[in-house]
Amino acid sequence: MTMTTPTLTPHAHNGVVSDDPAARPTRRRFTSAYKLAVLNEYEQLTDPGAKGALLRREGLYSSHIVEWRRARDAGAIEGLTTKVRRSKHVAEHKEIERLRRRNEPLEDQLAKHKQALEIQGKASELLARLLAESADTETSQQP
Repeated sequence: MTMTTPTLTPHAHNGVVSDDPAARPTRRRFTSAYKLAVLNEYEQLTDPGAKGALLRREGLYSSHIVEWRRARDAGAIEGLTTKVRRSKHVAEHKEIERLRRRNEPLEDQLAKHKQALEIQGKASELLARLLAESADTETSQQP
């Protein structure tokens, strides 16, 4: 009997064919305690085929063992834990605080410049009045 792709698909999925995207598998997460326990058990096995049997029983791949061993040997206990992603809000909050600290001296500098411009404007206005008064007095003094 020759099996074609359409006949293999139901066998590959235990006879159930599903196109439902919600039925997709989710990524597995392993705790550091589990990883260390599996590593210890794996390294203690000496019988032929015992290591493969452990991997099959736990549903793991040899790449898991390699990756976990490297992390453990590097002293990266954090590498054996489930990765915790920093909240986007935490990063945003830090960025906002950094920008606030940077903005404070700029706000002070802006206030000083506004005050200087205001003083220059008043001085210019005063000079314009004085010039106008002196021009009026010169025209009134001419015969």
